[in-house]
Amino acid sequence: MLPEFRNEPYLDWSIDENRNRMNDALKRMEAQFGQEYPIHIGGKDFKSAKPLISLSPSDPDHVVGRFWAADAELVDKALAEATRAFESWKRVPGHERARYLLRASHIMRARRLELAACMVHEVGKTWGEADADVCETIDFLDFYGREMIRYSQPQPLTPLPGEENELYYVPLGVGVVIPPWNFPCAIMAGMTAAAIVAGNAVILKPSSDAPMIAHKFYEIMEETRLPAGVFNFVTGGGGSVGNVMIGDKRCRFVAFTGSMGVGLSINELAAKKAEGQIWLKRVVLEMGGKDSIVVDADCHLEDAVDGTVASAFGFQGQKCSACSRVIVDQKIYDAFVEKVVSKVKSLKVGHPRDVSCNLGPVINEAAMKDIQRYIDIGKKEGRLLCGGERVGTRGYFLQPTVIADVDPMAVIAQEEIFGPVLAVIKSRDFDHGLEIANNTMFGLTGGLYSRSRERIERARREFHVGNLYINRKCTGAMVGGHPFGGFNMSGTDSKAGGRDYLSLFTQAKVVSEKLNCR
Repeated sequence: MLPEFRNEPYLDWSIDENRNRMNDALKRMEAQFGQEYPIHIGGKDFKSAKPLISLSPSDPDHVVGRFWAADAELVDKALAEATRAFESWKRVPGHERARYLLRASHIMRARRLELAACMVHEVGKTWGEADADVCETIDFLDFYGREMIRYSQPQPLTPLPGEENELYYVPLGVGVVIPPWNFPCAIMAGMTAAAIVAGNAVILKPSSDAPMIAHKFYEIMEETRLPAGVFNFVTGGGGSVGNVMIGDKRCRFVAFTGSMGVGLSINELAAKKAEGQIWLKRVVLEMGGKDSIVVDADCHLEDAVDGTVASAFGFQGQKCSACSRVIVDQKIYDAFVEKVVSKVKSLKVGHPRDVSCNLGPVINEAAMKDIQRYIDIGKKEGRLLCGGERVGTRGYFLQPTVIADVDPMAVIAQEEIFGPVLAVIKSRDFDHGLEIANNTMFGLTGGLYSRSRERIERARREFHVGNLYINRKCTGAMVGGHPFGGFNMSGTDSKAGGRDYLSLFTQAKVVSEKLNCR
């Protein structure tokens, strides 16, 4: 019998042994730079005529890995192999499928520092952020494995005289998983593992900014002896590879995490019936946000400052859950701003292989330029208090930036920036703050710092987000404890890491048999 699920604990970097082991892992990862990695379809390796290069955002002269962009022939082969594999995989009992995830979590614990070191180099995560990403991945594997066992058990139905009734969950078919680069291990593996353990065959198309960590996850699943074709690894662009797979009649579902624009286009494409298609394609979307923390006049000020800074600048603000705007009661506005600026100025920007760094690079040059464009807009819309500049000339490093006195309807208060930029908005009172918090098209995460029970209860009812955090930061959802997903243009509220998630990759079938039939 499995022990009760528990979240994987983070490593303590103040311990010499942990730091030494991580430094060794970083060096081993650097020694792998430049190697080639194939496309994997049906248990076989393939290459194409078009290379795809993964570069380090800390130093773009460093090639993390060399991959290949799939062509039309390889995309067709992936769909065919997944379709073939599904016919046998769907018949494997759920409790047996769960064992593959539990084995994978065991392997991942042994390779934990290797995976974290990969993300430090490939996407610029600090040690703490990279370790948390791996821990979340282990949690997803352990949690979804246990969930599949629960889903496989007899489901409660109302007894009816003279009948035997049963409800059970059957898989959907072949699915396409398109993860983001910002949680390139946890979200990538979580979506993939959930679909696989539910009995589906999967084609994973990782982000072109983070194929290396996805390949390492493929290696781990291969080590579990997962049947060939159940999990296929296909690299390439979203338009040339992802859209072709999504539009194909053999595709049964799509799981996507990324920008609102891409998510909407995927939703539209999946809604179109392909020739010969006999099902409605299911779409699971998580599309980002414009997340707010409301700071009430009746709060613990130091806690609010610490939580806001951690939420705004963790992983350089490149989280869909990041606090990109803080809404502060005018009674404490000046004191709050002063403390935030002081704390932000103490943050260290640098290559994340240095354990003392608080912020690494943003993901690529295009992202850096787009963030700089928003900073230029913000300088006109508010008062620049700190940051706003690039750091150095090698790598995509930006100063953490705070812009105060921002109007609630300003561009930087409404559009997702996805970088280390915090807009500070003044509210007249709590009612006004709550009104501002709900004034965007998104609804992913939100936070409230207050000691007023009345206001806390109002926020519970009226703060319209999928994940609301009270008197704590608005990032860092824990598997099992904080099922994650948002409202409105933040996606389909999938609640990853929760007890409803596997149902998104299954369909419920009811069988009713009349008893004592002649």
